Amino acid sequence: MSATATAPVGGHVVAGRLPAPARALVHLGLRAVTRAYRLRYGRRLVVGEDVIIFGGLKLQQGTTLHLGDRVRVRRGVIVNGGGEVHVGADTLLNGCWIGATTRVDVGRRCLVSDCFVTDSDFHNLDPAERHLPPGPRSRKPVVIEDNVWIGAQAWVLKGSRIGRDSVVSAVSVVRGEVPPAVVVLGNPATVVKHLPPAPEHV
Repeated sequence: MSATATAPVGGHVVAGRLPAPARALVHLGLRAVTRAYRLRYGRRLVVGEDVIIFGGLKLQQGTTLHLGDRVRVRRGVIVNGGGEVHVGADTLLNGCWIGATTRVDVGRRCLVSDCFVTDSDFHNLDPAERHLPPGPRSRKPVVIEDNVWIGAQAWVLKGSRIGRDSVVSAVSVVRGEVPPAVVVLGNPATVVKHLPPAPEHV
């Protein structure tokens, strides 16, 4: 058998085409890594079926992370802030940083690359309060709907909501509402293209 083609493991392509015993070993190894993370973080890490954590996950500052079925975590994902992060099924987190002081929701079938998602300004805007502990106005939850693709080095800021099927282009900055099925680009991110909506997925 060729070792160059791909073969699914746990519902995802993670290795070359290998004999069945080798595929089984890879599958067991990936499950063992995920179990190790669950032991490390305890109740703060909740995972669904066939979740793959491969390449590093740091869960910091008491943050709780919920990963839906078949989520893939790759390339050193960092989640912190002390709030809650919920990630829908079949989503890829690939080297991103998610800061949640309140809550960040990521939908199903999303592609979240090495970008930055935060629900906080970290400091108060008012100059007289800037060096005081951040107040309630400095934070607001973020919602990323289903099948969204966030490009490399993009920023998604507090209070943002990105509509289903949309794309945030690389190095863009989002704050506020992004409509469904569009491409946004720039700082601030603006709509540059409309996309046909994807069919519904069960």
